[in-house]
Amino acid sequence: MPAQFDEAIDSADRLPAEPSRHRGGEQQLLDRLWDFSDPEASAERFRAEAADESNTAHTRAVMTTQLARALGILGRGDDALAALDEVAALEPVPGEPEAYAAELRARVAIERGRLAASDHRPGDAVPELTRGVREAAVAGSPFLVLDALHMLALNDAGHEEEWATEGFDVLDGARDPRVLRWGVALHNNLGWTLHDSGRLTGALMQFEQAVEAADAYGTAEQRHVARWSVARCLRSLGRTDEALALQRELAAERPDDPYVKAELAALTEAEPTIEA
Repeated sequence: MPAQFDEAIDSADRLPAEPSRHRGGEQQLLDRLWDFSDPEASAERFRAEAADESNTAHTRAVMTTQLARALGILGRGDDALAALDEVAALEPVPGEPEAYAAELRARVAIERGRLAASDHRPGDAVPELTRGVREAAVAGSPFLVLDALHMLALNDAGHEEEWATEGFDVLDGARDPRVLRWGVALHNNLGWTLHDSGRLTGALMQFEQAVEAADAYGTAEQRHVARWSVARCLRSLGRTDEALALQRELAAERPDDPYVKAELAALTEAEPTIEA
């Protein structure tokens, strides 16, 4: 990560006049750089992009927020916060649309909230994530609005359904498949909220909607997890034959998955291999 960012406006720092014109490409780049199974390698990629002077000042700042996220996953919370503080201290580029500055404020708030959540400090996470929703709305970024809302639905105890409902309202107006992918997380997380409170029929409906969203817009991992959640809920509902059939399908795809193994053990009364 560079010690500081250029504040001068040069040809490399000029951005399109319309914020929406660059947003899709920006997220595609972030998707390519992220490997959540290898946060160390991801951090190095984001560090390199943040230092690359051929990138715009805005892009370098965005990359630094993602470097902070990778550092947080690696347990380097102080380094992550320092990186976010660096972005927060940047002066807006003269003539730059307000949406760009709002996007950076949203990203900083969301990552600070994520760090607090991972440190089991919901009292600190919720205000940051709420700020993230507000700034993302100013930026006109439904993607970031949904990122913040799905985190709020995980961390604001007693208000999970309210935040999820706000997320569904945002999804109703979305057309971008990458934005619509947030439906997987929102439905799956709400499903677990309902499941853990004993509202199993409603939980199953949410898990099934997560499968639909995953099939339409999600990754292979999301499709797998969504189906596992349906099967787990079916077991809670006592529909063990259906649950077993679905877990066996998942086992055929991923025979070494410990969570699938645990469910198969629970459904066949074998010795559990993991906490089910």
